[in-house]
Amino acid sequence: MHICFDGKILPATDKILTAANKGYRYGDGLFETIRIVNSKIPLFELHMERLFEGMKMLELSTPRLFTAEKIKADIISLCNKNQCNTAGRIRLSVSRGEGGIYEQDGDQLHYLIEAWPANASSGRLNENGLIIGVYPYARKSMDIFSSLKSANYLPYTMAARFAKQQQWDDCLILNTESNIADATIANVFLVKNKTILTPAAGEGGVKGVMRTWLLEKLKQAGYMVSEKKISVAEALDADEFFLTNAMTGIRWVSQLENRSFTNQITLSIYREFIEQLWF
Repeated sequence: MHICFDGKILPATDKILTAANKGYRYGDGLFETIRIVNSKIPLFELHMERLFEGMKMLELSTPRLFTAEKIKADIISLCNKNQCNTAGRIRLSVSRGEGGIYEQDGDQLHYLIEAWPANASSGRLNENGLIIGVYPYARKSMDIFSSLKSANYLPYTMAARFAKQQQWDDCLILNTESNIADATIANVFLVKNKTILTPAAGEGGVKGVMRTWLLEKLKQAGYMVSEKKISVAEALDADEFFLTNAMTGIRWVSQLENRSFTNQITLSIYREFIEQLWF
């Protein structure tokens, strides 16, 4: 296997980061998880929009040659090298450089692309619904940085560990007002009385690429959509529950605590929008 570091394809075993790397030291960076299908990258423009917006917010310097076109070319080259361009999973990460918190002399952007084969059936709606719970030990802030796909991923990492310990498939992350922010690797959607509900921007959830794309498609198709504060109690009162991300599309949730959910509208949404992206 190989990686791409600062535009150069190298063996994955090569040592590329120093101990002073700010991404390693402080989580000072961002990342994108991207799907490639038959050498095409669905939602690539939205991934790049989120990445460059986040870099601007974090005041990360952008080298002249670090463009969306360059990133796409590097991804395709790496996937060809790793033989995963038919169905692949890409992780693109950027970090500020080297030094301490107050040191800016080493603020030279580094970027790393990793690519692995993905299951060709990944992205199909799951036949067996997910069983999920609520992570009790962390709360997402609702500040300007909460929507970033940040390299500082600790609450989600611990929530994922907790879910596995509880034998759940995923965990809901709450915000400081105890409303739903998102899940460990996905955004949250509910269906209630044929209205699609999702936590509003500013509720602490990561600004998901699939969430952004799907909301626009739903509105264009005439679905009733509401972005709002959502409590756990409201989630338990929903008719249907599903999660979205850029790798899996839609995953149907069949159970939260002792509440079960159906999936008729979820299945319709999958067939109308998600299936056409990849299959």
